[in-house]
Amino acid sequence: MAYLLGVDTGGTYTDAIVLDEATDQVIAKAKALTSRPELAIGVGEAIDRAVAQAGVAPADIAMVSLSTTLATNALVEGQGGRIALVFIGFASAELGRAGLEDALRGDPVITLAGGHGHAGNEVAPFDPVALRTALDGLDAGITGFAVAASFATRNPAHELAARDLIRDLTGKPVTCSHELSSALGGPKRALTAVLNARLIGMIDGLITACERHLAAIGIDARLMVVRGDGALVSAAVAREKPIETILSGPAASSAGARWLTGETDALVSDIGGTTTDVCLLRDGRPMIDVQGARVGPHRTMVEAVAMRTTGLGGDSAVHVVEGLDGGLHLGPRRLMPISLAAMKFPKLVHDALDRALAQDMPALDSGQFVIPQWDAPPEGLEKREAVIVARLADGPLRLGHAVQSRTENPALARLIGRGFVMVSGVTPSDAAHVLGRVDAWDSDAATKALTLFARRRIGSGRRIADGPAALAQMIVDQLTAQTVDCLLQAAFAEDSRDWDDPAAMARHPLTMAGLDGHHGLLQMRTVVGVPVIGLGASARAYYGPVGDRLGTRMIVPDHADVANAIGAVVGQVAMQASGVVTSAGAGVFVVHLADGPQRFADRDAAMTALEQALSEDARTRARAAGVEDMRLTTVRDIDEVAIEGQPMFIEARIRVTAQGRPRIALG
Repeated sequence: MAYLLGVDTGGTYTDAIVLDEATDQVIAKAKALTSRPELAIGVGEAIDRAVAQAGVAPADIAMVSLSTTLATNALVEGQGGRIALVFIGFASAELGRAGLEDALRGDPVITLAGGHGHAGNEVAPFDPVALRTALDGLDAGITGFAVAASFATRNPAHELAARDLIRDLTGKPVTCSHELSSALGGPKRALTAVLNARLIGMIDGLITACERHLAAIGIDARLMVVRGDGALVSAAVAREKPIETILSGPAASSAGARWLTGETDALVSDIGGTTTDVCLLRDGRPMIDVQGARVGPHRTMVEAVAMRTTGLGGDSAVHVVEGLDGGLHLGPRRLMPISLAAMKFPKLVHDALDRALAQDMPALDSGQFVIPQWDAPPEGLEKREAVIVARLADGPLRLGHAVQSRTENPALARLIGRGFVMVSGVTPSDAAHVLGRVDAWDSDAATKALTLFARRRIGSGRRIADGPAALAQMIVDQLTAQTVDCLLQAAFAEDSRDWDDPAAMARHPLTMAGLDGHHGLLQMRTVVGVPVIGLGASARAYYGPVGDRLGTRMIVPDHADVANAIGAVVGQVAMQASGVVTSAGAGVFVVHLADGPQRFADRDAAMTALEQALSEDARTRARAAGVEDMRLTTVRDIDEVAIEGQPMFIEARIRVTAQGRPRIALG
């Protein structure tokens, strides 16, 4: 018999399930805390528990598939490695377009002459000497490189030359923008390459951790990774293009939701530790965002499930809203819940909380801690960053002991952004422990932390809440309100009527009046017209009131807590190759291929040549992913205009997709 192993690594938990292929049933599931920085610990614990519970031999596992929210979480929280962008043939003003400058976050940019024109002709020669000089001036903290050249999708020669030189001189990973998208729009391609380069170390570490543990326990099976559009790709492809795994977890959750419930039309809301991901199922399939996945503030060139991802999860930071009336807001930054920190560092957390509770006016940071997330002290730090890291050399500290002046706060933020440290504080997970809805970690520490937090004063001078239970309910109510807002925004965005501003409509007074069921001279009712499928480990703890508020059926299915891991093994491989044919003048048709442009005198011959090249590329990559029985689909998008009644060819875009299930075979 053959069994499939699905693994999902999120910000808080790593899940594993074993699915019996013959009966199409989940026969085992397990959870383990995602371990940082050594991901192998959590991955190994989850896999071992699931395989042991299933009672199957490791040799009987025929395929392993991995989904993850690590890339999504990193982009939402502004985390990832420090990279350098090599910007070829662009004016420096181009850095201000498409959010590229914000995405760089101060990382170095090497601007070089070069690049190509629209037809693939060289505009200026590539300057390897200038690149060598610039590389020599970079610090040791650079973890990878992104290379973007003008019109590289028409001719990638300069990107390839820069890539080869960087690899030879540094040995570090390099992402070329033309490898991620065949579309024009240089700054947006550069943005996508920057984000990809920033994620490479993280995703490579996860895949390596999974592969090593599988080998150690005797599982000799193909490892697949869920792409952001729900398709499966090989581990090698995911390593090279980790940007394609953004929304991997949400894509897997949509597949898991369909498999678990049988619903064909529904909103899927998946709450994790860091984010809430919402998508729409229509006819059993999620919509694909052809404009490129948007995660946090970034619009990429990566096709993925049309998902609205919000920095709202069980581990979101709790903030007090300024003003006389106060109030709370959650996210977008993720914290380690106090209840979890107390499990890991009981003496530090309880001693600090007890001391603070014994004081009439404890310091505001008394319930917050800074926790290092490194195996070895990080390199390439600025002076203030190095000071904080030195203080943390012996382990976690209370926030006020780790950061001892306001001038050090930006340094702490940079360390958090690069994933070197994590802050622990009050979260919805702690509130759920106080209310008795969850009992996974240290409820006593959660109660102490919320007691302390509730003593804070708002603008009117009164306390935020009358004790830990009242504060816990306020936090859960706020999570409900923000989840409702996420779902309403998705509903307005996907509704058949074209609403101009879904976010504004979700918060409009008329919408709120309808949710409240206003009955006056005007009678109003706002409901969501499809059921909501709630997924995630904490969905049962939070989502009941969400369905009530939206006036719709809330479905939290069995195995909702491991839906992503299930979705990871029920997908198919889909390898795509795309290219373009342009016209350089009457009777001249240029096919833009990976090894450079080729000219044809006939339009149809040019398109046939491109389609054949793309088909072979898609087939080759699908075979490498284990697909033997595949189907090819081809889409041609021809852009022509009529000039004096005669068609004039502008360009043709062709996409070939090779799709099928990966081979399920033992050994």
